[in-house]
Amino acid sequence: MRKAALAIGVMIACANAWAVTPGTHWGYSGEAGPQNWAKLTPEFHSCAGQNQSPVNLDGFIEAELTPLKLDYTAGASEVVNNGHTVQVAYEPGSTLTLDGKQYQLIQFHFHMPSENQIKGHSYPLEGHLVHSDEMGHLVVLAVMFKEGKQNTVLASLWNTPPAEGAKQLLPQRVNIGDMLPADLDYYRFNGSLTTPPCSEGVRWLVLKQPIAASHAQIEALTKAVGHANNRPLQPVNARTILQ
Repeated sequence: MRKAALAIGVMIACANAWAVTPGTHWGYSGEAGPQNWAKLTPEFHSCAGQNQSPVNLDGFIEAELTPLKLDYTAGASEVVNNGHTVQVAYEPGSTLTLDGKQYQLIQFHFHMPSENQIKGHSYPLEGHLVHSDEMGHLVVLAVMFKEGKQNTVLASLWNTPPAEGAKQLLPQRVNIGDMLPADLDYYRFNGSLTTPPCSEGVRWLVLKQPIAASHAQIEALTKAVGHANNRPLQPVNARTILQ
């Protein structure tokens, strides 16, 4: 029981580290913007690393990637606007299996416009589903949104996203798996958190097939955050991008 509680504690810490690092102000423009993240505090030194995210996905290496194994339940429970993104907390019990290991879905959040690009193409919205194992190793499943019809799963999460600093409890649990495309083919690369502290060693899986959200839904998320929240593209360097 104690071991399970410790594992959940590690996952919660990872979820919090992804979107907000208390104590040091950072943002997406000005002196606290991405170009200066590595200089703001020694804790952010990884932001100047060689294996950073996001990247432009191109120059693919053909590989026999294992089909994604997702076992998601209705676990979305709370929506928080932390000033950097709109983030949805996920209750334990939903997993992604990669390389024979299970990773718990701990939260998902949004970037407007997309952080990663596919062959130089940017999307108006990108969702990051953040998973962690009991040691804190992270896997991010990224899904791109194109402008189109209303997204029914997003519509079930909120009428209007919460304002900065606000939280909303969901009246009923939502299964984020219902939002994903039928085709789960993906690209894979090794990268980092896209926000400070920019920790490396994150396994990235980017779905090839985008899904739709309405113009109004995308605009509502952007308005709630108050600014674009996409980190600029980072050099691929010696990394390979598999498909």
